[in-house]
Amino acid sequence: MMSLLVLEGVSKCYRRGSREQVALVDVSLNIDAGEMLVVYGRRQSGRSTLLRVAAAIERPDSGVVRLEGRDLAERSSVPLAGNIGFCQRTFGSPDAETVLEQIALALLVRGVSPSAARSRARAILDRVDCAGLINAQPAELGTTDRVRVSIARALAGAPRLLVADEPTLGVDLLDRDAILQLLRSLADEGIAILTSAGDSTAFLGADRVLQISDGRLRGAQQPEVAQVFPLRRSQSR
Repeated sequence: MMSLLVLEGVSKCYRRGSREQVALVDVSLNIDAGEMLVVYGRRQSGRSTLLRVAAAIERPDSGVVRLEGRDLAERSSVPLAGNIGFCQRTFGSPDAETVLEQIALALLVRGVSPSAARSRARAILDRVDCAGLINAQPAELGTTDRVRVSIARALAGAPRLLVADEPTLGVDLLDRDAILQLLRSLADEGIAILTSAGDSTAFLGADRVLQISDGRLRGAQQPEVAQVFPLRRSQSR
């Protein structure tokens, strides 16, 4: 069975003046629908760049990123990028819009009617346990609620792949597991979940954990053998 997302031999570097910073070196991995995969590494390890490349936010310098078997660098694959939801904790016009309007806006830009967008936004917020925040302004949100709302906004496009860079960063200890359990439940519904982590406290619910350091994905040179730490028993889907 074809994996939902496949990275093959991906490399990426950034140039800052005359200096070159290597972020990814020949990285290969795959992720299936309904799988929760965590990329573990310290800061400057390349983990955030890897997630941004996987989410089609940045293009690799070399290598291929395929979603549903199609190269995301090809123009014909542009519509496929809509199947990827990327969680961002920042919000546009934070003092002018409510949480409900933020989520509805993400639907309106996809052609959903205003009434349907608001109804759908309410349902999504309820799904991530934020029904009580519909009239709140983003600037009023605490860290945990901001994470949940960022997940809700990413879900607006009904993505097949959800990417979240360090979703538990700054989240209170008591709330951390609830965020990870939410992501796990979304995976159980068939959405592929790709996250990053800086420590082992963010592994809860993961099917696999891959370690990255110095831009290299350790022990995973080919997509079909990218598994490093199996954490959950495979389940028939």
